[in-house]
Amino acid sequence: MDNIRRINRIFQEDGKTLVLALEHTVIFGPGKGLDKPGETIQKAIAGGVDAVMTSYGIARHFSRELSRRGLILRADGAATKLGPDVPAPVWFGVQEALRLGADALCISAFPGNHKEMATFNNLAETTREAHQWGLAVQAEMMPGGMGSGPEFRTKENIALAARAGLELGGDWVKIPYVDGFKDIVDTCYKPVVIMGLTKRASTEEFLTEMKAAMDSGAAGGTIGRNIFEAENPQAMAAALAAIIHQGVSVSEAMKIARG
Repeated sequence: MDNIRRINRIFQEDGKTLVLALEHTVIFGPGKGLDKPGETIQKAIAGGVDAVMTSYGIARHFSRELSRRGLILRADGAATKLGPDVPAPVWFGVQEALRLGADALCISAFPGNHKEMATFNNLAETTREAHQWGLAVQAEMMPGGMGSGPEFRTKENIALAARAGLELGGDWVKIPYVDGFKDIVDTCYKPVVIMGLTKRASTEEFLTEMKAAMDSGAAGGTIGRNIFEAENPQAMAAALAAIIHQGVSVSEAMKIARG
């Protein structure tokens, strides 16, 4: 079964996408934008997100709010901030995704980390089964692991991680933005989206990064904190969507973000 129809529920006709990432609560607990996920989803969709990547619990409980956008189910998990740093297990897979009506699974891999081979195995096995059932896979590739520092997040390491994600079957890769991003995109034969990572000090800072990524050939972003922790999540989503789909300038996007 081909997964093109499901991919096209996430990537729009221009080949680009803005995905709201909303699966942080397992690790960090409820917080700003996460305490009432239904409201956050509604605001982000009103702002123009094309899809939502989230946990099984949120996807199941807020199916009505999610029904008109693409849905990416987070497949793997991590310990809470209270727990040990152990290899991430795959908690949810193809059966759960199909029951929820999801279009894709997201799974992480950490080249250069002590969990490298375990996460590579997770990605390969999940992708193999997903493609048998026509589900797409977003490969989230982070050199050194999610807590890695700048010594791991070099252009060369991220380029290696991105290609590893594609070679293991990802339909697109989600990677951190870095200087020289165009060189990374040019070595990838499938779409590349950026991850938001930490909340930036200012709205303009993150919009500038998003614009630079798009100008370098990115296909969009899978963004969490920089949307749901914004003072106005709907306006922030609209500003990012305008950069991604309309190519507006940072100054124009800032006007949108101010609501």
